[in-house]
Amino acid sequence: MTILILGLLLFLGVHSIRIFADGWRTRQIERIGEMPWKGGYTVISLIGFALIVWGYGQARYDPVYLWFPPIWTKHLAALLTLPAFVLLVAAYLPGTRMKAIIGHPMLAATKLWALSHLISNQTLADLLLFGGFLAWAIACYTSARRRDRRNGVPTPAGALRNDAIAVVIGLVAWFVFARHLHAMLFGIAPFG
Repeated sequence: MTILILGLLLFLGVHSIRIFADGWRTRQIERIGEMPWKGGYTVISLIGFALIVWGYGQARYDPVYLWFPPIWTKHLAALLTLPAFVLLVAAYLPGTRMKAIIGHPMLAATKLWALSHLISNQTLADLLLFGGFLAWAIACYTSARRRDRRNGVPTPAGALRNDAIAVVIGLVAWFVFARHLHAMLFGIAPFG
């Protein structure tokens, strides 16, 4: 469990700098330059991510059960990840109305993903992993929206056609992941 916690601290910690120390972050970028900052950020993130994967995998060998959710929660989790996939696509597809309305659809997708997995999983490692990401996504979303308002970030209207594209790509990606990749990568078939 220590490896998982260390990974979460590194990964979510580096991703939280803008939330808790935006001024310090800005000064460091000015001091060392944007590319060295991004390089260090990336290295720490990758190390944190690798530790999360390793630590979560190790924790699954000796699980500490906290509760036993009913079977329907697995289906609810699979359903909640559907809009998460659509929002994730909308975050990177230019000109969507979803992005204009939500502001930060990737963070909204992360919240849905984490919440859906908290609902359907029962171990301490699940609580740490998905609860940690949910808490981070809530804090990051709140901070980013506040920063957008303070800086007067414009919200372009977006086009419904781009939203339709995001929905189609998100649906296809969700289906492929839920039907094939989730079981292969994590050993759990959402609809199995």
